[in-house]
Amino acid sequence: MHDIRLIAEDPAAFDRGMERRGLPPLAQELLGLDGARREAIATLQRAQERRNTASKEIGQAMAAKDAYRAGALKGEVATLKSSMSGWEEAERQAQGALQTRLAEIPNLPLDDVPYGKDEHDNVQIRAHGDVPTFAFEPKEHFALGEALGMMDFEAASRMSGARFVVLKGALARLERALGQFMVDLHTAEHGYTEVNPPLLVRDEAMFGTAQLPKFREDQFRAGDEFWLIPTAEVPLTNLVREQILDEASLPLRVTALTACFRAEAGSAGRDTRGMIRQHQFNKVELVSITTPEASSAEHERLTVCAENVLKKLGLPFRTMLLCTGDMGFASQKTHDIEVWLPGQGRYREISSCSVCGDFQARRMNARCKMADARQTRFVHTLNGSGLAVGRTLVAVMENYQNEDGTITVPEALLPYMGGLKRIG
Repeated sequence: MHDIRLIAEDPAAFDRGMERRGLPPLAQELLGLDGARREAIATLQRAQERRNTASKEIGQAMAAKDAYRAGALKGEVATLKSSMSGWEEAERQAQGALQTRLAEIPNLPLDDVPYGKDEHDNVQIRAHGDVPTFAFEPKEHFALGEALGMMDFEAASRMSGARFVVLKGALARLERALGQFMVDLHTAEHGYTEVNPPLLVRDEAMFGTAQLPKFREDQFRAGDEFWLIPTAEVPLTNLVREQILDEASLPLRVTALTACFRAEAGSAGRDTRGMIRQHQFNKVELVSITTPEASSAEHERLTVCAENVLKKLGLPFRTMLLCTGDMGFASQKTHDIEVWLPGQGRYREISSCSVCGDFQARRMNARCKMADARQTRFVHTLNGSGLAVGRTLVAVMENYQNEDGTITVPEALLPYMGGLKRIG
């Protein structure tokens, strides 16, 4: 969320950021709403001051035995009191209008984010691993899984509808192994603390990480009070909401393996077969809370941690710097990691690693300060998939498939598979 005071300090810079986002200038609109808010506050304050002054003057008039003046002042105070609720409501509405508008506006991209309209303008940063070659025509994961009798979309559809899957037998174990392997790697080698967070959160938590209000249609509501989390980014980042952290304790790095739930409201017709785009899926999330000075380096570190999962699994990938037109709402800068899928013959996103600056922290009122400092400041938040477990299962199946339809278990996963080296 943006600070109206910073917009007022340099409205031209704010509008340049909006232009890079493909949006029209917004500074004057926001400053106009802020002007209305300020005027409402000033009107209420003037009324309160006059009421207090008139109340004192009543006592003076009565002491002077000026009944006429005392009566006039009493009438003025009564009028002010009766009008006060209306002016208070005007102030609330003006404040709400400004906050609502600010909540709808995306974060500003950093200066080194390339300008572009969509994914075609993203820039490759690096690539790792060789794209595999096969002596046969590689199959997509759903063809492999269904032929093995371990991936059942029909049964899932009967009970839940489209965009669900039932995994069975060794594939179910392989999916579980991947999640455990990722969490073990991030905690043992990358320094993250494992967290088991709630899967149901309230409106304030979803607002804090900017899923609400703009992306309401992409979420699953659970009753009147809760939302199912679309990613563990929501509960992990909200661990610091309304907190003042000691800067000496930062960075705070946490990870979680959770189920995630997304309505996929805007993806009709996209990836309708298979496990690429599901309503329910498992994901390992990485979240970092840092000082402003450390956030850029932390972004690169977080990206490398996610890349290491693919390196240890022997999966070829490339890392992309997203352009301004393709980055997420809360992001200042995003790296997408794309894994090679032989069945599709192309790279597909498997992780998105973003630095959000203080955009989410303002929404959550999450701050930090040094032990001997008087002033607080907002923390910087970062998040990334480390990785999406279902998509990693897809990548393992397609890259490790054999001509007879079996799947070789990657060496890194053997300790989690009870000695099973090949699925078939």
